[in-house]
Amino acid sequence: MTIDATADHDVGINSGSAILGQPKGVYFLAFTEAWERFSYYGMTSLVVLYMTQALLLPGHVENVAGMASMKASLEQLFGPLSVQALASQIFGYYSGLVYFTPVIGGWLADRWLGAKRAVIAGAVLMSAGHFAMAFDASFLGALLLLILGSGLLKGNISAQVGQLYPAGEEAQRTRGYAIFSMGINVGAVGGPLVCGLLAQIYGWHVGFGFAGVLMLLAVVTYLSGTRHLPAARPAGKHRATRAPLTAGERKTVLLVIGVMAITVFQSVAYYQLFNVGLVWLEAHGNVHTLIGDVPIPWFNSIDAFFSIIAVPPLIALWRWQAEREPGDVAKIGIGAALMALAAALMALAAHNAGDGRTSVALPFVAFALSGIAFLYYWPTLLALVSRTAPPAIVSTMMGSAFLTLFVGNSIMGQIGGLYEGLGATRFWLLDAAIAATGALIVLLINRPLSRALKG
Repeated sequence: MTIDATADHDVGINSGSAILGQPKGVYFLAFTEAWERFSYYGMTSLVVLYMTQALLLPGHVENVAGMASMKASLEQLFGPLSVQALASQIFGYYSGLVYFTPVIGGWLADRWLGAKRAVIAGAVLMSAGHFAMAFDASFLGALLLLILGSGLLKGNISAQVGQLYPAGEEAQRTRGYAIFSMGINVGAVGGPLVCGLLAQIYGWHVGFGFAGVLMLLAVVTYLSGTRHLPAARPAGKHRATRAPLTAGERKTVLLVIGVMAITVFQSVAYYQLFNVGLVWLEAHGNVHTLIGDVPIPWFNSIDAFFSIIAVPPLIALWRWQAEREPGDVAKIGIGAALMALAAALMALAAHNAGDGRTSVALPFVAFALSGIAFLYYWPTLLALVSRTAPPAIVSTMMGSAFLTLFVGNSIMGQIGGLYEGLGATRFWLLDAAIAATGALIVLLINRPLSRALKG
């Protein structure tokens, strides 16, 4: 791995480039990610329902280029698939690959493109993918464009947040990632609300097309703030060569990979809410109000909304705790425990519903808890990677963090196919047990792992 010896990786915080004590670049990156997440979550709030209610039904599925071959391939591996099981598989592989490609995008940025060009190229590809979702025939091609674009954008924009802070500003760095995650969740709240409403009033394809417009706004926002972003450049044949990783750096990489692996358990449980959770709500949730039925995609906004409003009190809590503040690994464990509780509430709601419908109060609380769980584990993991990863491979390591979401979503899609066979109550208890496993692992190894990472 080579790197420009003159590249400035730390923009730093100074009086001329800070807002409320944070670099201006954090806010441009947060707003860029807000628009990107607005479009992404707007689309994902529709796609499972779209597949189960329209796209995969006779009269539509025949028009989707490549769908017959994909279904045949999946059924060779897993046996006959119902519409719901096929939709769960497709969603699982799509949402998993969205988080697999960032490791490739990070490597390309480290080696050739540079983070800025990678982010811009990724945003353009994602815009094209969202617009292609507006047509049945190009559905699978649209997913491919979104997967490739996300690979170039996600890890590289996350790595740029950490590069805004000089060494020694670890508390500020973690808070910067919390602000960045707030931007993510602003978009995640708005996307399902707007795209879900447009889809309900004007049809699925209008909701998907609007997501493409929002992605173009992400491109404009990012370009507007490039002067406030890190100046790191990619490696090249004329650049200085960085020394190989030391034994200590290699040990740190392995420890961080271990922490990443622990988060897979709660990722499986977390993303299941956006897969089977919406299918269950469509069938068993009482969403009728005095002004009409609440669009099911709106439930995807609940977790993101609570991820936003929980940021200020959590930061205040961590400041108040000072030396007693939980470490990064402990926070990840707390997130897993909260996610297990959220899934258990879904199991209770399913038990109450039986074969009929029930109040959505318990699912509402479950989605809200999942948002707080996300805030405990995902920004913490990004901050940990940014703080500990060797500088020569920081973008690649940040992309590797997204591999945990690839694994989690891929497993989530497989487990989602068990929903009809297990029944709703047992299915959500299984989901809770998966998240609880992650919490138990942290409880057992938190202290030695945290000590090793400090060293």
